[in-house]
Amino acid sequence: MAESAVTFLLDKLAPLFENELQLLRGGREEIVYVRGELERIRAFLHVADTLEESDEEVKVWVKQIRDVAHETEDVLDEHTILLAHDHVGGIYGLIHKMSCCIKNMKASYRIASQIKAINSRIRNISDGHRRLRQKFCVAEQVRNVQLNRCVSQLRSLLMFGVVEKSPLRTLFPNGFRLLHVLDLQGAPLKTFPVQVMNLYYLRYLSLKETKVSSIPSYIGKLQHLETLDLKHTYVTELPDEILKLQRLRHLLVYRYEFESYAHFHSKNGFRALEKIGELQSLQKLCFIEANHGNGNIMTELGKLTKLRRLGVIKLRREDGKSLCSSIENLRNLRALSLLSVEEDEILDLQHLFSPPPLLQRLYLTGRLETLPHWIPNLESLVRVHLKWSRLKSDPLESLQALPNLVHLELLQVYEGDTLCFRVGGFKKLKLLGIDKFDELRCVEVEVGALPRVEKLSIQRCKLLQKAPLGIEHLPKLKVLEFFDMPRELIQTLLSDDQGGDYWRVAHIPEVYSTYWRDGGWEVYSLDRFNDSSRPSPVIRSQELHTRWK
Repeated sequence: MAESAVTFLLDKLAPLFENELQLLRGGREEIVYVRGELERIRAFLHVADTLEESDEEVKVWVKQIRDVAHETEDVLDEHTILLAHDHVGGIYGLIHKMSCCIKNMKASYRIASQIKAINSRIRNISDGHRRLRQKFCVAEQVRNVQLNRCVSQLRSLLMFGVVEKSPLRTLFPNGFRLLHVLDLQGAPLKTFPVQVMNLYYLRYLSLKETKVSSIPSYIGKLQHLETLDLKHTYVTELPDEILKLQRLRHLLVYRYEFESYAHFHSKNGFRALEKIGELQSLQKLCFIEANHGNGNIMTELGKLTKLRRLGVIKLRREDGKSLCSSIENLRNLRALSLLSVEEDEILDLQHLFSPPPLLQRLYLTGRLETLPHWIPNLESLVRVHLKWSRLKSDPLESLQALPNLVHLELLQVYEGDTLCFRVGGFKKLKLLGIDKFDELRCVEVEVGALPRVEKLSIQRCKLLQKAPLGIEHLPKLKVLEFFDMPRELIQTLLSDDQGGDYWRVAHIPEVYSTYWRDGGWEVYSLDRFNDSSRPSPVIRSQELHTRWK
């Protein structure tokens, strides 16, 4: 049984934590990870061993566990043998001991490397472990719900990570009629579950991350519905019956599509309803497409005075005046996201003279003739993202005085060759991203500028050959990241580069250079560049969850 093999292996690992682990050079973290994962896996193996004969996926997974347990045991046995050498006395014994130490050192490095390889396999096995636990946990919970005699009292049903087709029809017996919350995120659904129409008291419905592509007209029967979450589905149009849902507060219908970097058309929304203004209770509305109808849609938005979050895509220049007029009515707005229909289409926002005073997050994607004059007056702004603006004048002069700005991301915003962060500017900024400034050759940071910046990301600025001048004056900077930047720039930051800029970044705890290659991200630390002409990445992944991608 795999459970006994893992238990035996954990017993062997125990002595390493008492007196031997320091001899595995570079392997301590690997052993710690191996031990932790194996302990979690062992807890599940007692169940898995009993299901091995009836479930093919479990059978394959248990075999993988047995194999890796035996291989790890062999590596640990080799390590134990290395430590068991006896040495005679005298000069001969001393020479022999030194020789053994050298051999042991080389062997320890080899063993550490083997453990790292095993570690990688265990990571993959652990992914299978989590998937199987999820699978059987969901199945068991479904059975419990179905067998429960008190389903009439059930008010909330949430299903996450369902990996197999479940008998969803059996989840909706008559006793579920009082259900208030139904969350089917990630469920294997391709069509809207017809049984939902009977859930008259439903307030929250999520089909997030399913393959549902259309919403039936009988959605209008859910008169108590307050939240309809269709994020990352394939829905692009809603029936007019949605307008019957007068209690609806949150209408979220959008999907992102990008592989590495976001492209201009990576955001998809839904065709706007011509009388969207009838949904007077709406607080969140994302993302409606503006390029449909008879041009009244922008005017309709002005009727939604309770809105706190608004997202509009596919805006045309001629929408600008009516859009600005409507935004002036939205005094409760906290987040505003606007995207033009094409990369060269002008976002005309100069007609806004009284912007929402409580606005905290602003996302503008599309060409700007000038930076909107009202942005510097928004004292509550915490986050600003500007993308594909292609401004002729430096936007930093208008943005630097925003008193509460914490996160600033700029993508192809400025066509100049120099960016300068002035003393006293961006007093609360912590996250700063500069992406695809095609003409940028120099970044300057004056002493006293950016006093609280903790993370700086510079991406795809192909003409930038040097690190920002003055970056050494940023005492709070913890992470410096370069994405697809010239290798010549990275070379100037290496500690062995005479006359380089290593001294400018030596105080920064984490400095990375990241590249998109062969369908995945490769992340390199400066230390890896120092050690080898062909460094190996510290991370290889299709997604960088901790970064902005």
